[in-house]
Amino acid sequence: MRPMSPALLAALEADAALPRDFMWITVRNRETGEPMSYGAWSDLGGNTVDVIDPATGDEISRTYRGIGGVLDVSPVALLSGLTVQTVTITLNHIDEDMELMLRGFDMRRAAIELHRGFLDPNTMRLIDAAVPRFSGFVDEAPLTTPAEGQEGVLTLICASHTQDLVRSNSAKRSDADQRRRNPTDGFFRHAATVGGWKITWGQSTE
Repeated sequence: MRPMSPALLAALEADAALPRDFMWITVRNRETGEPMSYGAWSDLGGNTVDVIDPATGDEISRTYRGIGGVLDVSPVALLSGLTVQTVTITLNHIDEDMELMLRGFDMRRAAIELHRGFLDPNTMRLIDAAVPRFSGFVDEAPLTTPAEGQEGVLTLICASHTQDLVRSNSAKRSDADQRRRNPTDGFFRHAATVGGWKITWGQSTE
């Protein structure tokens, strides 16, 4: 984990830092498959800030659109090992850009990153680059239409990349399954019967 800068540490100890969440999501165009990224943060106005890339640890610059309290992130647990980390992000239907993205683009396994940054209350600028809180993909994105007069929400249920490491493989050790991958690959052509073979030394199995 990246250590805190002296300036940020001093601000936190003095209770002079305002936490803000930054969300970066990459969806796909349904027709072309081309990726499109969208950034939003839990304050107002557009903001270009430095964040720490969770993959490389480098500082990168991104532009986030302010959606204020519309962005609500569930507590992010600190886990170790192969435990799958899940986070729920709730957004209000009043944000038209977010609703268009969810309904108009392919959200399946969309890459998503959450960062936490702290603002100086005097300048309202980040004290230091925002640090990663979560990196993974959208596991579920149920879309609901609110009843008349009710407030609707957009929910993203996200899972960390650890899920890919614990996912079971549906592939079978069979000739049919192998040939679905490569019609000319006969590696498992005898898999169903070889267990019952009685082989005499020098005898051909062909």
